[in-house]
Amino acid sequence: MTLSRPRLPAAGSPAHALWLLGGLLLASLAALLLACRLGSVPLSSAELWEALGGWLHGQPDSLAGTLLGLRLERALAAWLTGAALALAGVLMQALLRNPLADPYILGVSSGAAVGALLTLLLGGALWMVDLAALAGAALVSAVLLGLARQDLRGGPLGATLLLLTGVMVSAGCNALISLMLAIAPDSRLRPMVFWLIGDLSGSSWRGAGVAVLALALLLCARQARACNVLALYGDAASTLGVPVARLRTLLFTAAAALTASAVATAGSIGFVGLIVPHACRFALGPDHRVLMPAAALSGGLLLVLADTAARTLLAPMQLPVGVITALIGVPAFLLQLRHVRRGQS
Repeated sequence: MTLSRPRLPAAGSPAHALWLLGGLLLASLAALLLACRLGSVPLSSAELWEALGGWLHGQPDSLAGTLLGLRLERALAAWLTGAALALAGVLMQALLRNPLADPYILGVSSGAAVGALLTLLLGGALWMVDLAALAGAALVSAVLLGLARQDLRGGPLGATLLLLTGVMVSAGCNALISLMLAIAPDSRLRPMVFWLIGDLSGSSWRGAGVAVLALALLLCARQARACNVLALYGDAASTLGVPVARLRTLLFTAAAALTASAVATAGSIGFVGLIVPHACRFALGPDHRVLMPAAALSGGLLLVLADTAARTLLAPMQLPVGVITALIGVPAFLLQLRHVRRGQS
């Protein structure tokens, strides 16, 4: 008697997508445990489980329990930031129908940077920096929404004009950032540069970030079929019953809120919102019903691993996590482009 080997579901089927999403979820949990173990003082598996047991019983007073609490809080902040950036990247690429779009292209992150760097320049406390970053992102989002309201309703150049408006707003904010860096004293220049590169030291997960991510994922996933039609037909999607103006406003608002939440937590971390959507699209296809949750899980996984590397590669020195994501992102994106060229030849 021979035993037949179990077969995985066919690629592209709903069961295959569920397998992949489940695998990404398990990988995220494994990455969080790895982040809790590694550091300047590593924890063995026995110490980690003992500390977890202490936390579950309300006794996190041991050294292992204290390290676990600090590392878990930072790892959760990294996961939420990565998930928000990757999901915002998917939404921006669907909104603009541009594969090079990322969460920072419309200037929301630049507005957050202006608020955060101004507070750092004036010597404000850390909670003031976070609040100023959120206020800057909200102000730029409101300005952009007012200027581009007509573009969001559609038209032959709607997405192009929206993109150009965002690029100009971003350029204006970048000029203010350069001015502040030029006049900043040496004692305040280093934290300002670290914030710009992206840094998770001192970050902690927030309930507001969880709420923004969950709400954006829920609202946009309900519109995933409409996003598929919009990606295929653009403004002509309205002839197929898709409310293009309302859908674009939803995508813009959700992407802006996700970007503001991520930037306020960890600064401007690049490449996550660009390479993760492309990698998920390359592996799973362009269906937004799968692409949105897969990108969120993959973005969180990537940033947890990158932050763990940033903490441990040159320990006790900590590197800005934005440097690690850039070093990973550039070759990964070039490798994806090579596969695309091979597929076309």
